[in-house]
Amino acid sequence: MMALREHPSAGAVDVLGERLGRMDVRAMRRRIGFAAQGLTDQLRPDLRAIDVVVTALHAALEPWWHQYSEDDVAMAHEQLNRLGIAHLSHQTFGTLSSGERQRVLLARTLMDNPALIILDEPFAGLDLVAREDLINALGSLTRDGSIGALVLVTHHLEEVPQGITHLLCLRDGATVFRGSMSSGMTSSTMSETFGVNLSVTATKEGRLRATAADGA
Repeated sequence: MMALREHPSAGAVDVLGERLGRMDVRAMRRRIGFAAQGLTDQLRPDLRAIDVVVTALHAALEPWWHQYSEDDVAMAHEQLNRLGIAHLSHQTFGTLSSGERQRVLLARTLMDNPALIILDEPFAGLDLVAREDLINALGSLTRDGSIGALVLVTHHLEEVPQGITHLLCLRDGATVFRGSMSSGMTSSTMSETFGVNLSVTATKEGRLRATAADGA
């Protein structure tokens, strides 16, 4: 719902200070960068990587219905370059590896400097190397302050990149914790969230890890 793809059956949804149902959804979608596993399945595999990225300017999945200027295409190349995959710009989406596809989708979310970026399980299905590469890329973006607000959905603590400042923990649709990372990323909070006794530790670089505690 935050990405304005669904409407609530009850209650209200406010996004970037505006209420869903009282806004121009098409205009608001341009202020939100969104990537999820389901998006990969909606994109034609013969689209070029550059097309996947540039169509985000109109929150579209196809380049057919809109005109894109040279500046638009240059902006798309810039986002691919930020993620180290500019050399893949003319390669078709379906021929890319899982990690490369996720980087292209991340580049898509960066188009037009959105106020809000939502990444729903961006590391799902990636091998270890691809996952670490994407975590590092996200960490660089969050640390240098070059992106707007970022919402990252994950079930794995080790996937949280450095630079994330706040935490929302949910269990069975209810809020377990909402606040700063430093206050909430504890063994007790994670144990309550996952319903099992967990021990949360951090490496010297700040990467998090959760393991079953003794007696779990």
